[in-house]
Amino acid sequence: MKAISSAPLRGVLSILLGLALIIWPETAITYLVITLGVLFILPGIFSLISYFTRPKELVGSRFPIEGAGSILLGIWLVAMPAFFVNIVMYVLGACLLIAGIQQFFTLLRARKYYWVPWGLYVIPSLLLITGIIVLLNPFDTASAVFIVFGIAIVAYGVSELVNWYRFRPQTAKVIDNY
Repeated sequence: MKAISSAPLRGVLSILLGLALIIWPETAITYLVITLGVLFILPGIFSLISYFTRPKELVGSRFPIEGAGSILLGIWLVAMPAFFVNIVMYVLGACLLIAGIQQFFTLLRARKYYWVPWGLYVIPSLLLITGIIVLLNPFDTASAVFIVFGIAIVAYGVSELVNWYRFRPQTAKVIDNY
């Protein structure tokens, strides 16, 4: 019995997804937030349907507030994706800024007891700079993250295709022996 390998399909789909992220990062960000919104809406709808279709003895008298909240959050994500992208990027920028400051203070305290080489200040400096850049320009930095992610996905897809092609004869022999 011959089996069709899913490796070529994974490889081609990964390359296409990666290229889409590289070519249209802003659109990809928007659709990601919209997809998250849909993923919040669906369980909320199922929760409400379950509440209204089950007998009251099984469900109880409590209205599924979580389901309704999930639907409302999902609708908000779908309706205003750019707002949420900016919020996430501001939170990320603030976290990077705080992490850089915290590492600087840790190194400064350590100088009281140990010799601290200047090279150890590189990472906290990069964290501070990155945090400031993200806070000043959140949407463009989000695009850059998606471009890097797209490049990684393309590399994965190419690797998947190369590995499938290179190891295909050995795999075919193993499958044919079943």
